[in-house]
Amino acid sequence: MKTLKTTLSVVLICICQYTFSQELDKSSSIALFTGTINYQGDLNPNSFSFKHSNFATGIIFRKPLNRWFTLRAGMNIGKIEADDNWNRDYLKPRNLNFTTTIKEIYTGLEVSILDIAAKGFTPYVYGGVAVFHFNPWSKDNAGIKTYLKPLSTEGQGLSQYPEQKVYNLNQLALSFGTGAKFAVNDGLSIGIEFSQRKSFTDYLDDVSSNYVDRDILLQAKGSKAVEMAYRGGQSPVGSPNYPAHGEQRGTPTEMDWYYFFGLTIEKKLNSFQSGKSVANQRCPKNVNY
Repeated sequence: MKTLKTTLSVVLICICQYTFSQELDKSSSIALFTGTINYQGDLNPNSFSFKHSNFATGIIFRKPLNRWFTLRAGMNIGKIEADDNWNRDYLKPRNLNFTTTIKEIYTGLEVSILDIAAKGFTPYVYGGVAVFHFNPWSKDNAGIKTYLKPLSTEGQGLSQYPEQKVYNLNQLALSFGTGAKFAVNDGLSIGIEFSQRKSFTDYLDDVSSNYVDRDILLQAKGSKAVEMAYRGGQSPVGSPNYPAHGEQRGTPTEMDWYYFFGLTIEKKLNSFQSGKSVANQRCPKNVNY
């Protein structure tokens, strides 16, 4: 009988320890992201590069479903910018530029390649959806910060151009990326991550399609709109003549992208507890009979 009681006790302890280990694997965590953000679009046709990248930061929340799959959500903020002076030679005469702050929230599913508890590190991939806010601006000839959307630089919202719809400053994007995490201890890990956002707008930079008639734009939106729609006259390689109606200004068939690259430091929320561990509170270390 005593042997049976001892055996049952051992089994209960093992079950308790197994349950605790499963809870550890599924404990939520919070991570700080610090890195860079970059943009790809009409004013920068190239994909991610460190050149002209800017500082970005964010927070990542993770909730493991099991050893391989994790729900994640996060918030990021960073500034993107581009200038035709940095662009390909044939685009420099256009002389456009923009800056905007990207503020986003996102959610997705993360897939770990290895078991970080056993290996101490794991590569991972994730995919999901993001919602972000932007508001492109540039400095006018007097150096004054000027928001571009209200100027309808490509005739957006003007009755003469019903096909030119006003763009929304809040947009959806596909969110996906890859990275690797390294366990420092049971509650702390560090990592590196690269992620991409494929947006569904071509107006992160306020450049998408064609120039519209200068006189119509002037009458509808004023001289500031004309000034900001075409700035070739201010460039040594540009023309002072405003482009004709319908002349190409951007590439509407290609949506804009933005990218993040940086480091993460992650901590499990239950590791913030002080005093005895959850394991000690739930499971006896020794059983005496």
